[in-house]
Amino acid sequence: MIFDQGDKKRAKEARRARGRARVAEEAGDAGRAGDAGGAEGAFGLEEMGSDEPPLSFLTARQREVLQLRHQGLSQQDVADRLGTTRSNISILEKRAHQNILRAERTVQQWMMIRAPIHLFVKGGTDVFDLPRMIFAAADEKGIRLPVTSMDILVQLRRNAPRLFHKRALERDARIYVNKSGAVLVEEAQ
Repeated sequence: MIFDQGDKKRAKEARRARGRARVAEEAGDAGRAGDAGGAEGAFGLEEMGSDEPPLSFLTARQREVLQLRHQGLSQQDVADRLGTTRSNISILEKRAHQNILRAERTVQQWMMIRAPIHLFVKGGTDVFDLPRMIFAAADEKGIRLPVTSMDILVQLRRNAPRLFHKRALERDARIYVNKSGAVLVEEAQ
């Protein structure tokens, strides 16, 4: 079969148009390229075709990109494999990580809501007074925590390192503890 220059140009333009359509579709998957992660793009509602919330904060395309990146492929390698641009892979990956962080914060807030022990602690409180305060609050609720004072201190430092300066709490904070002794901390508003 013989092609003339016009056929080659039309075929090339058709490939470009398909590529642009795929990039636009993937950008929609990623929450719209110019959007900061609107509800439909961020949660993949357009993908589901209904108003029901999806089972995941990640779209199928985001999962695919993250899986390939986790296998050690560069963004360009992933783009080549999926037939798109490195820029689009970057957007998909960025939005996927934003959605993961959003999910993690949601779970943390839910754990705080459900925690039976809540404490408001004033800035300037000595860090070594916090385990005693937590155990006293647990005793008031009839909860026996399966952790030591050192476990509590380690969790406090790990979960909110910026709230502490040397031995003191720098700012007011709320501390939440569940029955298994998991400690969550947030700066008081």
